[in-house]
Amino acid sequence: GLSDVDARRRIYMLDRLGLITDGQSGLRDFQAKLAQQPQDLVEWDIDGEYATLLEVVQHAKPDILIGVSGVPGLFTQDVVEAMAQHHEHPIIFPLSNPSRQVEAHPLDVINWTRGKVIIATGSPFGDVLYEGKAFHVAQCNNSYIFPGIGLGVIVSKARTISDEMIMASSNTLADVSPLANTGTGGLLPPLTQITQLSKSIAFNVAKVAMTQGHALTISDDELRERIEKYFWTPQYRQYKRSSV
Repeated sequence: GLSDVDARRRIYMLDRLGLITDGQSGLRDFQAKLAQQPQDLVEWDIDGEYATLLEVVQHAKPDILIGVSGVPGLFTQDVVEAMAQHHEHPIIFPLSNPSRQVEAHPLDVINWTRGKVIIATGSPFGDVLYEGKAFHVAQCNNSYIFPGIGLGVIVSKARTISDEMIMASSNTLADVSPLANTGTGGLLPPLTQITQLSKSIAFNVAKVAMTQGHALTISDDELRERIEKYFWTPQYRQYKRSSV
């Protein structure tokens, strides 16, 4: 894989001013770690002091665009079309919520990319119809992974949560992506499958924890038994109004 430095150089973070670069005043620790080096941008043709989102997309040609800004309409048609110009299937995630603060509406993104985008949103949206084809807009929510990670830690009595355990949970989710497996459907599975998905994530997270020496070493059968034992199934009492 890439070194830490090389990986960070491939991530372009923007704030309200524009592209974050090394040497800016007032940067927080997490921003400084992802700040671009000014010498790497000398060939960029930018108009202002800081590169705009459109200028970053035009020059860096990113594969994926993630929005967590809370700024509605931030992903303009020009930005989205620039993404599609450089990649056959651009990945665009306007993740801000509620829906009124989303960086771009899925309907627009799908139209601007002529149906080629791989999209997920932070807020729930209905299917989008484009040229007679229904596009399911996946809601990218931590409920897909967090329950499984927690269960895996509990059943294995893991003493820590490593990066590899997080990756195991992500890979387990990726393995059941309808779009990745069939070429159709949403990027993420329906939430109706989350029960079995959470169990699978718990199993794989626990296995990695054991391999790394962070947890008890038990057999696969015992691990599955523990997952079933500790898995919580919500059961609600039925209430009936007795008076007005």
